[in-house]
Amino acid sequence: MGSSNFIDHVKLCARSGAGGAGSAHLRREKHVPKGGPDGGDGGRGGHIILQGNQQLWTLLHLRYRKHAIAGNGQPGAGSGKSGAQGNDVILEVPLGTVAKDAESGKFKLEVTEHGQQEILTSGGRGGLGNTHFKSSTNQTPRYAQPGEPGKEKWVILELKLLADVGLVGFPNAGKSTLLATLSAAKPEIADYPFTTLVPNLGVVGYRDYKSFVMADIPGIIEGASQGKGLGLRFLRHIERNSVLLFTIPADSQNINEEYAVLVGELEKFNPELLDKKRLLAVTKCDLLDEELKEEIRKEIHVEVPTAFISAVTQEGLENLKDLVWTALN
Repeated sequence: MGSSNFIDHVKLCARSGAGGAGSAHLRREKHVPKGGPDGGDGGRGGHIILQGNQQLWTLLHLRYRKHAIAGNGQPGAGSGKSGAQGNDVILEVPLGTVAKDAESGKFKLEVTEHGQQEILTSGGRGGLGNTHFKSSTNQTPRYAQPGEPGKEKWVILELKLLADVGLVGFPNAGKSTLLATLSAAKPEIADYPFTTLVPNLGVVGYRDYKSFVMADIPGIIEGASQGKGLGLRFLRHIERNSVLLFTIPADSQNINEEYAVLVGELEKFNPELLDKKRLLAVTKCDLLDEELKEEIRKEIHVEVPTAFISAVTQEGLENLKDLVWTALN
């Protein structure tokens, strides 16, 4: 996925269709001079519907679509004929898409399964024909209901990636290199911070043909929960990961402090993130000999399963996958 093609946030106007008016028709046929009311109901206005599609990974196809407008319902007619329903508009979205009200920011719905359909804005109901208003005291009502108007709302669609494992770490901690080594994903890799500007997904193979999905999320910096760096834009992707894999390089000045900062930013963004299972991977261990590794092990006071790995030499990767699989199951 190129950075210009990964779109995880769009705003559009969703306008549902108005309902058709009911008919106030009176039956008039030869030899039936007083046939009474026979007006049909109006048709329902079209809905704006979100539908999950597991083949989609971004909201790129909706980037330049500013309006979604459904069809209006048709009016009823004589002989009890109901009007046709307005055409629905179905917007296909990737799994993990959340819809919010653009003005209030209030959550509306989410789509997490393939083929799942959720109504974003509902069409207006069709009006009732005059047959519904017939009574013993009013046998020829000459009125019918108008259709309900459609609804128009500006909504925000946000994508939260669905992955088993999310890589969490500071910029340049080796997350992209790890993902590229473990899977067929090809994230951009370079020796400067914020090389990764968009999340990347990769499928990691495990023993006996098993697999799990890993997400490389752009680096977090201190203050990310207040919007610094790429913080708020990508922290939401971590919400959907089952396991959080913290990556801290072996040449870090203080692994315990870096871990505490990362956990602190997640807690400020959403305290529920701390309920997820956590693992720690000390990366770039090809820089260390056994004596240094042992010293670092003694200094680490983080109470989560820890693996010492090197994506370059592939040291410790099988052990890391075992830890991840155990956490997932």
